[in-house]
Amino acid sequence: MEAKAKLRYLRMSPTKVRYVADLIRGKNVNEALAILNLSIKKAAKPLKKLLESAISNAKETGKIDIDNLVVHKLLVDEGPTLKRFRPRAMGRATMIRKRTSHITIILKEE
Repeated sequence: MEAKAKLRYLRMSPTKVRYVADLIRGKNVNEALAILNLSIKKAAKPLKKLLESAISNAKETGKIDIDNLVVHKLLVDEGPTLKRFRPRAMGRATMIRKRTSHITIILKEE
């Protein structure tokens, strides 16, 4: 059995989120939560909430033993980019890209 959770439109660059995602991919759920608690990266907080949500989804089915859950898949995809402009010298403007992320987590039993 597997449990799933998704987080969409997170206002954080996918590259920054992938650094933290790589730390917990393939780990036991309890170990992954411990890593996210100790991480100083900004992306650790939303990933921890998402992992807790996936664990809660697993509990709701009632067929899965929570102690044997492993982070099977953790996908960090790019969402839509917000485009803003900043004024520059001599009447020009440069584009500022505010990136978003879509995160999917899938937990499986060992």
